[in-house]
Amino acid sequence: PGVIERSPVDESLETGVMVIDALIPIGKGQRELLIGNRNTGKTVIALDAILHQKGKNVLCIYVSIGQRQANLARIV
Repeated sequence: PGVIERSPVDESLETGVMVIDALIPIGKGQRELLIGNRNTGKTVIALDAILHQKGKNVLCIYVSIGQRQANLARIV
């Protein structure tokens, strides 16, 4: 749906990383983009947040653009 048709984000999503939860409020249903240099821990933060949602009835989708297939297989 377009931006206007979407329901507002009113419920927070905890990532499990206290610093991120305190500094960057993330809402359920919100899209997030992690940008940074190589080897700065972007994948680790994303996977920690996904793993923290276990048993909370939350659907997480991880999209890896530009990663090698071997790296993606290792993550899975």
